[in-house]
Amino acid sequence: MKAVVLVSGGLDSATVLAIARQQGFAIHALSFDYGQRHRFELLAADKVCKSMDVADHVVCKVDTNIFRGSALTNEIPVPHNRNAEEMSHGIPVTYVPARNTVFLSIALGFAESVGVNDLFIGVNAVDYSGYPDCRPEFIAAFQTMANLATKAGVEGHHLTVHTPLISLTKADIIRQGLSLGVDYGLTHSCYDPDATGVSCGECDSCQLRLKGFHEANAADPIPYR
Repeated sequence: MKAVVLVSGGLDSATVLAIARQQGFAIHALSFDYGQRHRFELLAADKVCKSMDVADHVVCKVDTNIFRGSALTNEIPVPHNRNAEEMSHGIPVTYVPARNTVFLSIALGFAESVGVNDLFIGVNAVDYSGYPDCRPEFIAAFQTMANLATKAGVEGHHLTVHTPLISLTKADIIRQGLSLGVDYGLTHSCYDPDATGVSCGECDSCQLRLKGFHEANAADPIPYR
C-alpha cells in the first residue's frame, strides 16, 4: 500500500505525512520549488521526511514565472499583523494562483507513474487564510477530474485524494501531530522569514500557527524574531 504525500515543510503537511505513515502507507513524498520567498520550507520538508524515514522524496521545480501577482513569489509585501476579522474576509495577496491545482496535477502524474491510487494533502478549511483551493468542494472536483483523466481511473483503479485535516482547527491538528510524535521544531510556516530563516511571528501563517499552539496548550518549538 503506497501513497503520494505533498510535503511543503509546514506544520500541516508534516502532520499529514505522519497520518499517512500511521495508516501503513509506504510514502512517496513530493515537494515543490516554485521560487517561493519562504524557501526555508524546502529545507524543513527534507528534515521532516528524514525524521519519518521517507525513502522517496522528490522535489519538483516549477518555473516561478507562471505564478505572478502573489506576495509569495513576487516583490509584493507580505501582510503583517492582520486581525482575525481581516483574515476571514477576502483572498489575501499571499494566494498563489491555482497553486494547489498545479501541485495536485503534478502529484497525480507522479502517482500514476509509480502505481499509487492514494494522494494526501494538508489542506484545511477552518483555520486558514481564505484560499479557494483549500475547500472541500475543490478537492471533490479534483478527485472527480483525476478519475476521468487518467488511465488508472478509466481502468477502474479509483484514485482518492485524502484530506485528513480539512475540517480540523489548527489546535486539533497540532494535538493530533503531537500524539503521532511529529517534531514541529523541524517545520517552517512563515511567509516572511529573515535571511537566516527565523519566522516573523506576524504574517497570517505565523499568527495561525501561534494561535493553534496556544489553544492546544503546547509550546511552539521554533524561534521567532
